[in-house]
Amino acid sequence: MNWSSLFPIADPTWIFFWVLCIILFAPLLFQKLRLPHIIGMILAGLLVGPNGLNILERDDSFELFGKVGLYYIMFLASLEINMQELKEHRSGALTLGLLAFIVPILLGLFTNIVILDFNIITAVLLASMYASYTLISYPIVARYGLSRLKCVNFVVGGTVITDTLTLFVLAVIGGLFSGESDGWFFVLLLLKLVLLTVTIIFLFPRIARYFFRKYNDGIIQYIFVMAMLFLGAGMMELVGMEGILGAFITGLVLNRLIPHSSPLMRRIEFIGNAIFIPYFLIGVGMIINVKVLFSDSGALLVMLAMVLTALTGKWLASWFTAKAFKLKSDEQRLMFGLSTSQAAATLAAALVGHGIKLPDGTPLLNDDVLNGTILLILVSCIVSSITTDRTSRSIIVSGADLDKPVNTSKKTLLALANPNMVDKLMDLALLMRKENSTIPLSAVTVVLDEDVKMQDRATRLLDTAAQIAASVNVPLLTKKRLTTNLSNGIIHEMKENDYRELIVGFHKKETANDTFLGNVLPELLKNLHCQIIMARLTMPLNTIRRIHITFPAKAEFEAGFNNWLEQTVRMASGLGCKVNYHGHPDTMALIEQYIKSNATIEAEFFPTDGGNDLKRLAKIIRKDHLLVIVSARKGSISFRPSLDHVFTQLQRDYQETSVLLIYPNGYSVDSETSR
Repeated sequence: MNWSSLFPIADPTWIFFWVLCIILFAPLLFQKLRLPHIIGMILAGLLVGPNGLNILERDDSFELFGKVGLYYIMFLASLEINMQELKEHRSGALTLGLLAFIVPILLGLFTNIVILDFNIITAVLLASMYASYTLISYPIVARYGLSRLKCVNFVVGGTVITDTLTLFVLAVIGGLFSGESDGWFFVLLLLKLVLLTVTIIFLFPRIARYFFRKYNDGIIQYIFVMAMLFLGAGMMELVGMEGILGAFITGLVLNRLIPHSSPLMRRIEFIGNAIFIPYFLIGVGMIINVKVLFSDSGALLVMLAMVLTALTGKWLASWFTAKAFKLKSDEQRLMFGLSTSQAAATLAAALVGHGIKLPDGTPLLNDDVLNGTILLILVSCIVSSITTDRTSRSIIVSGADLDKPVNTSKKTLLALANPNMVDKLMDLALLMRKENSTIPLSAVTVVLDEDVKMQDRATRLLDTAAQIAASVNVPLLTKKRLTTNLSNGIIHEMKENDYRELIVGFHKKETANDTFLGNVLPELLKNLHCQIIMARLTMPLNTIRRIHITFPAKAEFEAGFNNWLEQTVRMASGLGCKVNYHGHPDTMALIEQYIKSNATIEAEFFPTDGGNDLKRLAKIIRKDHLLVIVSARKGSISFRPSLDHVFTQLQRDYQETSVLLIYPNGYSVDSETSR
């Protein structure tokens, strides 16, 4: 058999099979070599492509999936930015972001024009590629507990500045080759960009918030988000810009509506990382012509110049920033390590530049630059990983202020009863759960043993909860408990399994005289001393615009004060919401101190006498706000008689408001004491 006649493979079925094999095995191999997966995909594409072993033909699927993957990379990069941390450290982020853009640009222009002899447009585009960076090494600092360091937040925030400016330069240069470049070209281009950006910022979040409130099906939500992504990219192309800028801006404006802990975010990441992005990277590798490196010494010069210029520019930018904010040498090296790695925006700019044709038919960025880009990504990712790891270890040894670990031994139980509340209670538990906790969540349905119909529904409730937990890779233990008394069933489940927190929905009112408490919740408060969270969520949590938290005087003396404070801050951070605190100044001072030391949320403080403040809040709370009421059990130090009226006020003034009612851990003489 003539094997050469079989290659390159052109049948779509076999092409897709081999691509899936590469996606499966390349990461496993490069994990052993301790190299970034992105490099493995690109090198695999080079190996099987027309410039390698010529196993696969680069058919139309690589063009289609390649463009989808390119948009996906930029969209995910903007979704993963912590907008609250960006606001908290905006001065340092702005400084590092501008320096990380300007310094490499200046060095790059000198190198590209004087040494490499490129024309001015090519030199500008190539120089802008040195400026952007991708946080490839961020998981390293998170693993060492350094993610709250000031210098780390400078780098995280700086990605917005550098990537946006790099993509703007790319969009302008791309626009030069898509229309007439007369005297008004730049003015019109900038005007169209501003108008379109304002349109996306104003309309997209409102459309998305309305959609998420109406539809909670996971697949429908994912399709909607993808439609918004390509709408933003397509609109940007219509005005003469590059679609990747539209994808990046769309991700920024949808950032707050897609919490990192949500099933929707996991679904977006999974599909992108499983198919679209690897397909795109393999297609990139198939374009590379490594033969140029050995046939022309000029190609080697281009690659070395690109690597040295990019690394030098990032080192100088981090050094200037460290001097400006009086950071230590270890912090400067950590900024350099995190900001050195080149990937998404750099690769996007290189590919777009390679696709732009000059009047003579040659690409704006030739094969030498494309090959140099791959070498730059490889070297920068290796340098970034090694520098970040070694510097993180040095900071640990030096005893810097690190993230203080939160006790994760607390076991949480969700009591499920209402089918309309399962997804909302699960979202609440996931938002309050500490990231990377190994403690599983638990869900129980308690039904009367003679009610066969309710037993069948209980099974469906638990299945729904399990599906939500599985979609975000969180372990969930489920149990259907038969009992002759509903409240006793929950109480016994809590005590038998030593649960430290209960999350339960408000009782569904059956009659006009019924209360939100029903018959079960009073018994829970009487017999359980652990933290109890009662939730009534009238809309999806990711569409909440503001959180109001009210707490009684002397709340800081309760056993569960730190617990509910940490959880509500974690929830606010995940939602990206502004938080208004209402309570006694003494308690508020401790809360403000905690937020300054441990969190990056936007908060306002409204001092009161620490009593029941619901009458005043009813005038300012809107339908898309979340009211969190920290109450107290009778006999506790923070209890006031006015708290007895909470349920009456909720029934009268807050019928349409999303409410969390928290009873913190209490002290007890039995085994149920807070630990």
